Amino acid sequence: MRTSRIRTTALAAAATAALAVSLTACGSSDDNGAGKTEVSTVGKATADKTTEKPGTSDGSDGSNGSDQAGPSRSASGSAAQGSGASGTTVEATRSTSVRQCDGTEMSYSVLHRFAKQRGEHLLITATNADAKPCWVASYPSVMLGKSANVLPHASKDAPGGTDRITVKPGGKVYSAVNLFTGGGRSQTSADLSLALRDRTGDTGPGTDQQAFDAKGAPSKFTWSSADVTNWNTAKPYDF
Repeated sequence: MRTSRIRTTALAAAATAALAVSLTACGSSDDNGAGKTEVSTVGKATADKTTEKPGTSDGSDGSNGSDQAGPSRSASGSAAQGSGASGTTVEATRSTSVRQCDGTEMSYSVLHRFAKQRGEHLLITATNADAKPCWVASYPSVMLGKSANVLPHASKDAPGGTDRITVKPGGKVYSAVNLFTGGGRSQTSADLSLALRDRTGDTGPGTDQQAFDAKGAPSKFTWSSADVTNWNTAKPYDF
């Protein structure tokens, strides 16, 4: 597994934070909060953004029958506690018997859906290829193409990013990269980098991935802006 640019970006950010703390220790000792380093949490939907939630005009993504799983979902995120899809469970409480997934045990696939249609997105599927269960939370860190910017969380995603989703051996979890065009410079690529992150926003090892269409061919996508949904036990936007 190749370590992607996300890991390099995370290490650079950590070095910058360490330098900021060192400079603060040598500077003023007042209590006004200047120079302090804050760690932000992730995975919470924000109500003050206006990003439109993807949909589709004709309800078809051109995929084969293997891409259909269960009833339609209009948004991702953990909508309820209890059992999810096969091999996954959602937990709101801490479990000491299951470790956090670090990404090395995960096998990923990226399916380009609704290409050039309203609601176009990349469906990310993560499968636990290990012999032991582990949990994920929040949403994946994703960088598209040659961009060094990690995509933000989808503002209208369903709540649930702070819940732990236990992924059993062979179990799957899903996330979506929502693609938008217009209002900015467009970029086109078939490549992306992604990594797991925990509930505090810390990012683990990343991997380089490629998007494919429903027939298994590499698929280029275009975007001027994009965001990411929380991990979910069901496929987001599975119309």
